[in-house]
Amino acid sequence: MAAGPTLAAGQTAPLFVRMAGSVMARRKDALVNEPGRPEKWAYEQGVLLKGMESVWRETGDERYFKYIRQGVDHFVNADGTISTYKPEDYSLDNVMPGRLLLLLYKVAGQEKYRKAAGLLREQLKTQPRTSEGGFWHKKIYPEQMWLDGLYMAEPFYAEYAAAFHEDADFDDIANQFVLMEHHARDSKTGLLYHGWDESRKQRWADPATGRSPNFWGRGVGWYAMALVDTLDYFPKDHPKREALLAILKRLAAAVEKYQEPKSGLWYEVPDKGGAEGNYLEASASCMFVYALAKGVRQGYLPDSYFQVARKGYQGIVNRFVETDAGGQVSLKGTVSVAGLGGSPYRDGSYQYYLSEKVVTDDPKGVGAFLMASSEMEMDAGQHSGKGSRTPSKRR
Repeated sequence: MAAGPTLAAGQTAPLFVRMAGSVMARRKDALVNEPGRPEKWAYEQGVLLKGMESVWRETGDERYFKYIRQGVDHFVNADGTISTYKPEDYSLDNVMPGRLLLLLYKVAGQEKYRKAAGLLREQLKTQPRTSEGGFWHKKIYPEQMWLDGLYMAEPFYAEYAAAFHEDADFDDIANQFVLMEHHARDSKTGLLYHGWDESRKQRWADPATGRSPNFWGRGVGWYAMALVDTLDYFPKDHPKREALLAILKRLAAAVEKYQEPKSGLWYEVPDKGGAEGNYLEASASCMFVYALAKGVRQGYLPDSYFQVARKGYQGIVNRFVETDAGGQVSLKGTVSVAGLGGSPYRDGSYQYYLSEKVVTDDPKGVGAFLMASSEMEMDAGQHSGKGSRTPSKRR
């Protein structure tokens, strides 16, 4: 059955607390890995633990912080090296968990976390780039920018720059968003295509524009979350801050436009809601709810978007959240993965996006859900866009 949020004293705990408890029961060691494969430093774990961070900040319960630390400490050695991390892969995915390193350094103060974060920052210094300075998503995807990469790199890059006073980096951070929007945004829908190939060599790339052929819900969700999380650390007086806010507002309008009216949710391929085989997808819906609700709370977006988020959140609860007889909470309906190129080759077609497995309790989906649920069920009055709490004030 669906589990609904109940906040009154003496009643059921908030849904994000129940989901977090279920996560900790299912994954006692905080590790995320594919069955039959060894554990590795990976963004999947990073997204899940960022969700747990949201729960910790809302509740102040140290159990969640200890869970985050346990997961990170499995990989971070006493000298600050990171087990299984290979900087020569130049994968932006591997940068994302660095946000947990910065959290742990700020709270626990251990030098190993600062050193480990520094390794990821060093990767960005030599990350391959397009001719205009956009980060390649990975070394194995030459000359390509993907929406995913903005979430994987930019919030960490911005938080690191703010923490260590590397103010010159904010120009570069802003440019990543500007370039992605410039090359991937569709003027008709307002949505961004999943990827862009500067070389136009990929089979999935449009020979004229370099764009991949379809929009992907979670891809747009990654970009939306990247914007609201990066803006938290972006200097208020920086000349390019307004450009980021404008991008977010354009994106929010497109997200609202493609919200399915009846359910309040979003489709795997957002602009093809009525097409055969398309389905409402959990992780993208969670990401949009999080980005819109946080955007309102922080004053980045007009208050009207909170109603869009509210409708989306209720849809998530109604359709994707289940509670078993033992009280364990699960999230259904997350597409396991989607990408471009590689082997076997992913051509970015409509049929490709529908071919990937849809799973329950995927760490990316659950992490995004915890972020979204924490936003939607936090203290009343926080979504007026005034007096917003910053991350450092939410403990």
